Amino acid sequence: MLVVAFEAIFFYLPVMKDSVGNVLDSSFNIFYFHMPIAIVAYLAFFVVFVSSILHLRENDSKWDIVSLSAAEVGVIFAFLVLATGSIWAKAIWGWYWVWEPRLTTSLVLFLVYVGYLMLRTALDDPLKRARLSAVFGIVAFVSVPLSFLSIRIWRSAHPLMFGGSLYGQEGGGLEGSSLLLVLLLNMLAFVMSFISLTSFKFQNEKLGRELEMAKGR
Repeated sequence: MLVVAFEAIFFYLPVMKDSVGNVLDSSFNIFYFHMPIAIVAYLAFFVVFVSSILHLRENDSKWDIVSLSAAEVGVIFAFLVLATGSIWAKAIWGWYWVWEPRLTTSLVLFLVYVGYLMLRTALDDPLKRARLSAVFGIVAFVSVPLSFLSIRIWRSAHPLMFGGSLYGQEGGGLEGSSLLLVLLLNMLAFVMSFISLTSFKFQNEKLGRELEMAKGR
């Protein structure tokens, strides 16, 4: 699915133009990676949030493993958001990093969940680690809507994901069935990647814990 999505970007997309008809350079194509990766990062941390609640309610280690698995994959995607966003910022603004609301809150989001993973490694007691991590996973989710809504809460140079233009509030926007199809293909490909990676991590972690229990006996 990723191969198909990437080929669609490089071989299927028409020439991109802004609202006044100027041809955009190929750097705009990074949008088709950047936006789906960002949405998948939010999805991953939402899974952490829900599974953390379920762990506290049911006290089932299965949900703790889901939280850990989704968090690790989510941190990878959050890093890719920063990387692709910086490359796009260089093409648009001339700088790899600008302290504007979306980039700043995306960095905070990344660091919050890196802290979540660090907390898990700092605690040896499995029960205490699971409960504290669940509480952290619930509280940490505040950073997700903060990041997503940052360009609506504060004045920002970052283009809107939904309900506005990709070129900023004064630009043209994403129009055309071919553009939407490529975006949909990439969204589907990265969601499938998230599900696959989280599933692999879940199985590995589950087997690892079963092995530790067997050794303990």
